[in-house]
Amino acid sequence: MTDLRPKTDRTFAFAQRQLRHLIETHPDHFPIYTVNGKWIHGGEAWTNWCEGFLGGQLWLLYERTHDDYWRGKAEHYSRLIEERKTDRTVHDIGFLFWSTWKRWYDLTGDPAIQKVVIEAGRTMGLRFREKGRYLRSFVAEESLFVDVMMNVGIVFYAAEQSGDVKLFQKATDHCLTTRKYLVRGDGGTSHEGIFDTQTGEFLRQTTHQGWRNDSSWARGLAWALYGFGTAYSFTRDVRFLQTAEACADYYIERTPSHGIPPNDWDEPNPALPYESSAAAIAASGMLNLAKLTGDAARKRLYRDYAFRILDTLTTPQFLADETLGWEGILMHGMYHQKKGLGVDESVMWGEFFFLEALGKAAEYE
Repeated sequence: MTDLRPKTDRTFAFAQRQLRHLIETHPDHFPIYTVNGKWIHGGEAWTNWCEGFLGGQLWLLYERTHDDYWRGKAEHYSRLIEERKTDRTVHDIGFLFWSTWKRWYDLTGDPAIQKVVIEAGRTMGLRFREKGRYLRSFVAEESLFVDVMMNVGIVFYAAEQSGDVKLFQKATDHCLTTRKYLVRGDGGTSHEGIFDTQTGEFLRQTTHQGWRNDSSWARGLAWALYGFGTAYSFTRDVRFLQTAEACADYYIERTPSHGIPPNDWDEPNPALPYESSAAAIAASGMLNLAKLTGDAARKRLYRDYAFRILDTLTTPQFLADETLGWEGILMHGMYHQKKGLGVDESVMWGEFFFLEALGKAAEYE
């Protein structure tokens, strides 16, 4: 197994410099992606889903350094998004509060902080559609996104902590619906599913960010890999573990030996060969799977492959510490290729899951 400790120390030291510059130069702003390596403020967002990742990184820095500077900033940036706990316009409430307020609660045990997390989870649960049995995306009533698998954990948590059996069942049904209609037999995934809102009948698979409706968009598959592992951790339903493992196996089988996929595995000869944020998410999700699976061979496979991804991402080709003037941490990420947003740049979720994965990897060393 690769010894990542020197690279991890270097990366976290670099992250502290970059994040300090960001929050002191542009206080109280939540950029999503860079343009030519510079964080932009006020650019097109497509949807309002990324505010938790900056605060989440600040919590990760505090957990690693125990420096009160980062604790204060983490609390401040978490408070800035508290009002979003009742936001019914997006399907990304988990991204907002799991990376910030849930980490805050885990450190303190403060019931007032936990109350915010539970309310956010209950708000997310209001997206559930009885006809079709899914949590709808922000796009439309008939739309189910694979991304929602990364947000369903906060619904499980709210249901578990409040004793709401019906809410827990809704979260479970959402996962079963996603498994049935968005995860294919080979472990690949569709970005979106469309349902008949009158009958709940599934109509077709589609995509907003992948190459084609029948292809596998890398970040979407990484969301599924990680999210089904989370679903298994709450339910112990072996079907969810098997689905997460199928997605992980697909990732490993289809990705070059360095561990970094393109934006979509099925796109022929992609002009941009890397989607580093998908790799960071997959690495973090595989480190979760290594602890969840009961199979010793799979445990080694997922752990070692996650280390391979991180070993690549901490090279100068991806880590921006040798790229003069670059304001992000992790280069070669992708937000929305079709819209031309954050293409081959740093993206906030890439930064967060990269640091999260490195923190998990450190537990093995």
